[in-house]
Amino acid sequence: MDDLIFLGIESSCDDTAAAVVTGDRRILSSVVSSQADLHADFGGVVPEIAARAHAERLDLAVEQALARAGLGLRDLSGIAVTAGPGLIGGVMAGVMCAKGLAAGAGLPLVGVNHLAGHALTPRLTDGVGFPYLMLLVSGGHCQFLRVDGPDDFTRMGGTIDDAPGEAFDKIARLLGLPQPGGPHVEAEARAGDALRFALPRPLLDRPGCDMSFSGLKTAVLRQRDALVAAQGGLHGADRRDLCAGFQAAVADVLAEKTRRALVAAPVPVIAVAGGVAANGAIRAALEQVAARAGARFLAPPLVLCTDNGAMIAWAGIERFRAGHRDGMDLAARPRWPLDRAAAPMLGSGKKGAKA
Repeated sequence: MDDLIFLGIESSCDDTAAAVVTGDRRILSSVVSSQADLHADFGGVVPEIAARAHAERLDLAVEQALARAGLGLRDLSGIAVTAGPGLIGGVMAGVMCAKGLAAGAGLPLVGVNHLAGHALTPRLTDGVGFPYLMLLVSGGHCQFLRVDGPDDFTRMGGTIDDAPGEAFDKIARLLGLPQPGGPHVEAEARAGDALRFALPRPLLDRPGCDMSFSGLKTAVLRQRDALVAAQGGLHGADRRDLCAGFQAAVADVLAEKTRRALVAAPVPVIAVAGGVAANGAIRAALEQVAARAGARFLAPPLVLCTDNGAMIAWAGIERFRAGHRDGMDLAARPRWPLDRAAAPMLGSGKKGAKA
């Protein structure tokens, strides 16, 4: 099925994205419309604003993706869309857009788990074979997955509270930095002293691959408050050193947990995906761990680390090849764990397991 051509639609959070990808791993186009300016004054993503923006931008993103690929709807083999997990308003907007296009053009529809899109990205970028180990690290998720197939994921560990990207955003707010926080914290950290503050490395004293970043965030808050009380404010050097110390702590935790995951699942490849995978210090720490374990380390290009339509199109191709099709009853899901056999890490409710 190398001649497949899929349109992928992604709208799970605050990026409206569409892309056209082929079965032989060519990305013919990729359009991402950021909503950062819409949420900048609120210190984070506002679900209602995000949903409205998706509804306004999805058709334009699809039109641009098809135009850049030089294709029309009649040239496609199918349409893949993020059906969860994510902010339900945005996911619903994407699913309804995809349903309309599929019904109007008579094309197969494939619903995709957003996390699977990230987890399968190494197969799109590098043609990696199964199995491999994936560290999915983003604003809303952090987990180790053994990937054995397009729908075969085993969770080996994950965060029991904040995801790293969420923690980066919160630290940025604590220190008066713009959103999204990750790039700004990383920029400040480059000129900071990571050893100035004794910040914790949570859960390193416990076995396994589970992680926690909430206590680390609280430790930074206390250091900030102590500095403000002692000197009447926060100096530029203080901010840089706190950012450097926080980033180093996150990198140390992820590196050690990755080492443990590779011991538990000795596969030839460890890949990292998600927005936090764009952080240079974290990438460098993970590369060292992989090298010591004799494993190949893979990280997608930066444009494929954050949310994008190409990963959704590719995951749709993988599921389509495995015989999966969805009908017009495809539902948007706010929660959709990849490993359905694993116990929920962040709780469960009427809408199902969170992660």
